[in-house]
Amino acid sequence: MRKISTKKITDVVSRLVLKANFSLRKDVLSSLKRAALSEKSPLGKSILKILIENARIAEKEGLAICQYTGIAVVFCEIGQKVHVGGDIDKAINEGIRLGYKKGCLRKSVVSDPIIRKNTGTNTPSIIHYSFNKSDKLRLTVLPKGFGCENASKVFMLKPTATEEEIIESVVGAVKEQGADACPPLILGIGIGGTLDKAATLSKEATLLPVNKTNPKKHLKRLESLILKRVNETGIGPAGLGGKTTCLGVNILSFPTHIAGLPVVVNINCHALRSAESLI
Repeated sequence: MRKISTKKITDVVSRLVLKANFSLRKDVLSSLKRAALSEKSPLGKSILKILIENARIAEKEGLAICQYTGIAVVFCEIGQKVHVGGDIDKAINEGIRLGYKKGCLRKSVVSDPIIRKNTGTNTPSIIHYSFNKSDKLRLTVLPKGFGCENASKVFMLKPTATEEEIIESVVGAVKEQGADACPPLILGIGIGGTLDKAATLSKEATLLPVNKTNPKKHLKRLESLILKRVNETGIGPAGLGGKTTCLGVNILSFPTHIAGLPVVVNINCHALRSAESLI
């Protein structure tokens, strides 16, 4: 049994907070650069170039890519041969607190959804746990702003829903929000399971490389069709027109009940930020 201290977890999470907020993921940056080359709208092309330059300055100067540094979502994958010597929830949240303090990042978490008093630490974070058979622990920090989170949608479709109905639901969600979610967007889509499982899958899908396609042919095709249709809306960068409304679509699926077809669309802005470390 391999032992990992809570201090180690806190230190790693703290560093991941800074990396995620200061350095735009390479796959996202590459997608922005490709989009800037192919975008036909002069204004859209100009906006994409500004976003690329913004990412360059943020990484160079150690500044937040976006001042909207969101709520921290943490994925913790624990090997069955790992023993954590203490309270792992507390260790992760302490790492979030320290990271947001060190980076002078905006604290946006309130202690109660009704009373709305700011905790002042950007904690507690949202933590998802999963397990494997290794002796390692993988931590991924995903700061999620609520401009795009508020744009996300849940669709409890009938099991008889066609592929076209799924596509129309996703495209409709994007069109409803327009520029509010800060396009170009990246869509994580969860299909199947229950409502909560589909929602978690949609969030996990945002951790996949933007240009990665699903190994299942029918889902790969669905990703391609959704991307094409969303970009045909003409919303464009910053909602000011162009063909680059969406940089990528990733779908994760799970078996579901014969009577249901949950579909959750997790919408992300161009500043899709995450960082991970294997301990």
